[in-house]
Amino acid sequence: MDLRELEAKALDLRVDIITMLEQAKSGHPGGSLSAADIMTALYFGGIMNHDPNNPTKEDRDRFVLSKGHAAPALYAALAEAGYFPKEELVTLRKLGSKLQGHPDCKKLAGVEVSTGSLGQGLSIAAGMACGLKLKGAEQTVYTLLGDGECQEGQVWEAAMFSAHRNLDNLVAIVDHNKLQIDGNIEDVCSPEDLGDKFRAFGWQVFVCDGNDMEAVMDTLTSARGIHCGKPKAVIAETTKGKGVSFMEGQAGWHGKAPNAEQSAQAVAELTGKEVEHV
Repeated sequence: MDLRELEAKALDLRVDIITMLEQAKSGHPGGSLSAADIMTALYFGGIMNHDPNNPTKEDRDRFVLSKGHAAPALYAALAEAGYFPKEELVTLRKLGSKLQGHPDCKKLAGVEVSTGSLGQGLSIAAGMACGLKLKGAEQTVYTLLGDGECQEGQVWEAAMFSAHRNLDNLVAIVDHNKLQIDGNIEDVCSPEDLGDKFRAFGWQVFVCDGNDMEAVMDTLTSARGIHCGKPKAVIAETTKGKGVSFMEGQAGWHGKAPNAEQSAQAVAELTGKEVEHV
């Protein structure tokens, strides 16, 4: 896909995110919308080697959604890629659905590991990357963390381990949207400069505009191609609620679903069409 097609795909993911959350009447729109461009680049930009027709093929790259509450972004990407029918998106958070509030690897193909407890995803990804290294495999492990999640101590234990093991097949992407459920991350518990922190732990660090498709693609392509003996961190500067005017930069939309009227307005903004009154 070219950049214009990828940007259109990211908009599709955002529409699906809004629609499934409105149907579920619960979920996390802010951090799902901020991550949509990153998810698009990974699954449709040729960054990851994956195959929806063979989700467990041996030579696939791995993806771990460490910020598991952003599951709608992952589900939208997996459905769009063909891992399951898009019609199932509206079953989000329903009893018996494959689409639980946090990813469940026992229910949904394409989910490498169940996640949700913040701070654990990087540890799991590091273990995967270490295992692949020991096997002499060449696959890359990607994981997406929230910036508020980086307040968890386990993140930095995993960061230390990853550098010690020279895991240059590990790419940790931080969705740096600056907000968490209780407000601005700087006010809740400042992580200071995340790039400096990862560098201090021995990582190669990249910084990009995480809502600019060209920047995301260029950065992830560079991170994938460098074999420097260090794990790699991509600090993706994003906007919480990206694409929906009344959600952008609002901590209150961290974990609140839009109602039918708000959903219609959001979809209209994303698609450039007139609001369909409900």
